Amino acid sequence: MFLSAAHADTGDTAWLLAATALVLLMTPGLALFYGGMVRTKSVLNMLMMSFVSIALVTVVWLAGGYSLAFGDDLGAGLLGDLAHAGMSGLGPDSVQGTVPTLLFATFQLTFAIVTAALISGAIADRAKFGAWLVFVPVWALLVYVPVAHWVWGPGGWIAHRLGALDFAGGLPVEITSGASGLALCLVLGPRLGFKKDAMRPHNLPMVVLGAGLLWFGWFGFNAGSALGANGLAAAVFLNTLAAGCTGLLGWLFVEQKRDGHPTTLGAASGAVAGLVAITPSCGSVSLLGALVVGLAAGVVCSYAVSWKFKLDYDDSLDVVGVHLVGGIIGTLLIGLFAEKAMTGGAEGLFYGGGAVQLGKQAVAVVAVAAYAFAVTYGIGKVLDKAMGFRAAEDQEHTGLDLTVHAETAYDHGVLGHGAPVAHSVVPTAQKVNSQP
Repeated sequence: MFLSAAHADTGDTAWLLAATALVLLMTPGLALFYGGMVRTKSVLNMLMMSFVSIALVTVVWLAGGYSLAFGDDLGAGLLGDLAHAGMSGLGPDSVQGTVPTLLFATFQLTFAIVTAALISGAIADRAKFGAWLVFVPVWALLVYVPVAHWVWGPGGWIAHRLGALDFAGGLPVEITSGASGLALCLVLGPRLGFKKDAMRPHNLPMVVLGAGLLWFGWFGFNAGSALGANGLAAAVFLNTLAAGCTGLLGWLFVEQKRDGHPTTLGAASGAVAGLVAITPSCGSVSLLGALVVGLAAGVVCSYAVSWKFKLDYDDSLDVVGVHLVGGIIGTLLIGLFAEKAMTGGAEGLFYGGGAVQLGKQAVAVVAVAAYAFAVTYGIGKVLDKAMGFRAAEDQEHTGLDLTVHAETAYDHGVLGHGAPVAHSVVPTAQKVNSQP
């Protein structure tokens, strides 16, 4: 499927090399974004959950994940074959379209990495790190890989049979991570003090830095999905910028109207919400559509993050409220705002295409969300029974940084020859800051 006598285009290859590096940077950016949002006692644990995902997903992807996602379809559009397990049969001269196949595989790998890392925000402060090390590779194989094949793989049922559109990952990235985060919230239960203690972000400058790196990387995420240095990539690049801006402004508008003050956390969250929503639609809508998609996500997600208090699920860092809800918004709005000039054929309801495309988008959303939730819930329950997924109460109370990693974020965390600092000598500032 992926071997070709054609030669890679140097311009397209150069752009995709840069885009791949940009998307990889999103995971460290996410680590900072999440790390700033938690209390001081969990900062390093959040950083570690993102960073270790880079290593775990890479090994799984190279071993068989890439082949299962992008190999020739085995039938019914559900999964690819293992012809390229261990990257077998792929070399420097292998070409996918106008870029080297090995580069295409690496680009897609960076998507899988950040998707797995996103889930960690839903279970911040209370998950066993050892269980996370097992969960990530299993989840990548059982959830991400099949959905990636459905949406992007040759013969995948969502793209080739249903005809739903998803340019850069609203379904396999945003909706799978959000639905999976919700499933794990229910498996682990709420944090100690949920709905009683004010669990405020400990470092908002870190949050903004992380959001900025995510936004920077998102240009590679979306525009890189054009797989070429061309006009489509340019249009997607601009759509990405525009939606991030209106998402930010929409969230701040809601905060001002509802709470009387726009917040720094709201600005960062709104930008991310807009970027989440434009991810599936950036290659289907015009600039006007992108502005509307971002604004809708900023407004709706700003309300959605509070649903956890009403519905009693503890989504620690709003993975459900931003990524699941934002992903659904962006995927569905393709059915309203898709333009033939961008899609090459399909049109949304507002551009004369009727409700057909909207129906296709809705089916894809329901199918992916249900699959990701059900399988993740099953994985979480099995791991919880086998090894325990929830950290011990005393570990959660003291903080996973110290009890699991023997370090703290704002001092070296060791005395003498690497012996962990006793709990009694944790800096006073840390004890104070870790309280609500």
